Amino acid sequence: MELRRWRRDRSRALVAVPFLLILVVTVVDILAPPEVHLGPFLVAAPAVTASFGGPWLTGLVGFVAIVAQAVVAVTRTSLTDLNHTLQISALILISAIVTLFALHRERHEQQMTRLRSVAQATQGVLLRPLPRQVGPLRIASVYLAAEAEAEIGGDLYAVARTADATRLVIGDVRGKGLEAISDAALVLGAFRAAAHRQAALPALVAHLEGAVSSDLNDPGVQEEESFVTAAVLDVPDTEHVLHLVSCGHPPPLLLRDGRAAPMEVTRPALPLGLTDIARPEFTVESFPFEADDVVLLYTDGVTEARDGSGTFYPLAERMAAWSGDGPEALLRYLSGDLLAYAGGFLGDDAAMVAVQRLPMAQAGPVATPAPAKRSRA
Repeated sequence: MELRRWRRDRSRALVAVPFLLILVVTVVDILAPPEVHLGPFLVAAPAVTASFGGPWLTGLVGFVAIVAQAVVAVTRTSLTDLNHTLQISALILISAIVTLFALHRERHEQQMTRLRSVAQATQGVLLRPLPRQVGPLRIASVYLAAEAEAEIGGDLYAVARTADATRLVIGDVRGKGLEAISDAALVLGAFRAAAHRQAALPALVAHLEGAVSSDLNDPGVQEEESFVTAAVLDVPDTEHVLHLVSCGHPPPLLLRDGRAAPMEVTRPALPLGLTDIARPEFTVESFPFEADDVVLLYTDGVTEARDGSGTFYPLAERMAAWSGDGPEALLRYLSGDLLAYAGGFLGDDAAMVAVQRLPMAQAGPVATPAPAKRSRA
């Protein structure tokens, strides 16, 4: 709400600038000596307006500037004076040009908004709500969309149950737009179809790899190189351990006793879809995952967010500074902190999933799914 209010106040202030400029130039031009002519400065008013306003506002500012120039001409000499006639003619021409420019920009922005709305609706269908609790795990998720001018990304996440464990996947498709969403849908579909029945984690990841690679090899698929970074996890119900296969994805962060440590694997696999480069080998690595531990899964849109000086967001440091309780509270804190750090604008979509292991006494059946929080930076 504060960000929207700030943007609204800024827009109102910007609208006042061209009118204030017209007023100042007109008054000074009328009071200036005969040999001084400030009329050409009025061109700046519609030109500046076209950079942020629509065609109607730009045309209005241009009309007011023309009227102001006519007032100056009548006050100082006459409306038919050659110098003022040329200034008025030039002002009419430039006002018309910048108004057309504003019209073109507005139509382009409307088209981008419609495309992004379609993409976000599609992605909303793909990223199904994650359950609040699955067995001994509490889960929360959040999706932060980049600014309206950016193309939507292919971030993905999902959870599935086996007989005695919970499986999660988080990934990021290379590229933007609807093609990235299509690839994300492919990975999610393959995960949801196979995660319940695949006995071993490497077999599940190999299934995902096969789905991505076969799609990329189909005739008619874009020739541009495409791949998916992913982290696939298996969390047994009765063992305090977490099994992980990383396919070129940023390492999860484990929060324990106020310290956030990356879960770095020693033998990461290549991103999904790169079987042409090397034969895939999916090695499972295990990490302790005790009661009350919290694991954060995220995409690179989080860690690649920058502040005004260009410094990347220090995710592990900010996560360790959190002193709340529960995965939902953690994601609320990180989302607000990330947006504040980046000045309210993210250059890439960002997704986060927080998973907390509960003490065995609190473990229970799957709860009602909670919709993932979605925000516009």
